[in-house]
Formats: sequence, C-alpha cells, structure tokens
Amino acid sequence: MARATLGEPGTASYRIGELAAKVGMTERTIRYYEELGLLDSVKRLDGGTRVYTDDDVRRLKFIRKLKVLGLSLQEMGELEGIYQTERSNRTVLPRLIELLDAHLATVDGRISELHALRDEIRSYREHVATRLIGTDR
Repeated sequence: MARATLGEPGTASYRIGELAAKVGMTERTIRYYEELGLLDSVKRLDGGTRVYTDDDVRRLKFIRKLKVLGLSLQEMGELEGIYQTERSNRTVLPRLIELLDAHLATVDGRISELHALRDEIRSYREHVATRLIGTDR
C-alpha cells in the first residue's frame, strides 16, 4: 500500500477513528469495505497507521447512500469492478440506473402488498367490531 505522511500539502487526512466519526460508520465497517475492495487502497503512515482523505469520506458517504437505496455490497462491488476496468463513470452509471430501477420495482411491489394488508386489517377489524356490537345485546 502507498505510504503517506499526515499533513501533505493541500490534502486533509484522517485516522480511522476520525473517519468513522465523520461518516457515521464503525472502524470495523470501514476495514470490511477495504477488504471487499469498495474503498481504494488506503495510504499508511510509516508506522502502518491507516490514513484517509476527503476522497475516502466521499466514497464512504456514497456507499452509505447506496445501502440506504437498497443496493447490496455485492452490487456495489460489481459497480466498483466496472469502474476499475473502464475508469469511467459513463460505464458505471447505466448499470447503477438498472440496479436502482430493479430496487424501485421491488419497493413498489412491497408497497402494493402493504396496501393490501392494510385493507385486509381494516376489513377484519370492522368484522370484529361488528361481532362485538352483536354480543353486547
């Protein structure tokens, strides 16, 4: 891995604890993302301490956003593989749109199921309430 020194001119650098606090993730999660290849090769100080940059902050925030949108780590790895091969977002973005469309369809299906469940619960509640009124007489 590349070596770096803290305070290189023009770049902010963070140790893993600082980075974790900045992006709202655990240190363990960040290390896991490194192992999966979702985070570029991390620079290290001469003593082996990991050092992260603002690019890493942006990348981790993007990963967090993709997770919120429903993408799996495997899908993110696929996108990263495409980017590493082509070195261009022009090849990554169409695939990202496909993945988002698939997740949107899944969410739409779940919403439909929940609407149907809500209607069924309301109907059964009315049925039970009607029976309750009938037993009060």
